[in-house]
Amino acid sequence: MAVSIKSAREIALMRESCRILSEVHERLGEEIRPGISTWDINAFGEKLIRSYGCVPNFLNYNGYPAAICVSVNDEVVHGIPKKERILREGDIVSLDAGLIYKGYHSDAARTHPVGKISREAAKLIEVTKRSFFAGIRYARAGCHLFDISNAIDAYASRFGYGVVRDLVGHGIGTHLHEDPQIPNFRQWRRGIRLQAGMTLAIEPMINMGTWKVSWLDDDWTVVTRDGRCSAHYENTVLITSGEPEILTLPRT
Repeated sequence: MAVSIKSAREIALMRESCRILSEVHERLGEEIRPGISTWDINAFGEKLIRSYGCVPNFLNYNGYPAAICVSVNDEVVHGIPKKERILREGDIVSLDAGLIYKGYHSDAARTHPVGKISREAAKLIEVTKRSFFAGIRYARAGCHLFDISNAIDAYASRFGYGVVRDLVGHGIGTHLHEDPQIPNFRQWRRGIRLQAGMTLAIEPMINMGTWKVSWLDDDWTVVTRDGRCSAHYENTVLITSGEPEILTLPRT
């Protein structure tokens, strides 16, 4: 496993890539409402990414046909935008997006309510987000990679949720997917020791019911096996000697 350690120059470029992506996500979140199509969300997101002089890194990646992954309700990830797929009051929708700035990738995901949603769905979204923050307590130099995985699983499992095992987080940099792979579920090995300068896309995918998933016939869209809702929360994170730096959150 070859995990890249970013130089100061590379970190600066990744910070800017991620800063732009955080703004894209903020704007995308403002567009979520009943009556909008997943196609319109994608079109808006692609136009926005390109307005910054960046390239959407998901578009045509291994054949994926859109710039934004738009996944509704029981769709875990990689939902393909469609003109006929209209968001309805009470839905939840996960937006996974990334971009390339001067050769450097960023990646982040958010799950949003569509209008007024059930308490059950709102809790799933919140627990998924919190599981990310439970995990990154260990995203620092000297800790082991799977300390992150185990903390995410321990937090989400307390609520009886299923932690997806077929999909994982990843390293990121000059490529969208780099070493290492980062499971969100319990591991019995410790994994590599983290070092300052590593950049990781950490992304819990948490299901309301079973952790088991299936792929639709489009070979992209991943859905929960039991048809219950799923939520997704992801950020690109820089490992430092102290607190991790969450690159895809707005700067305060």
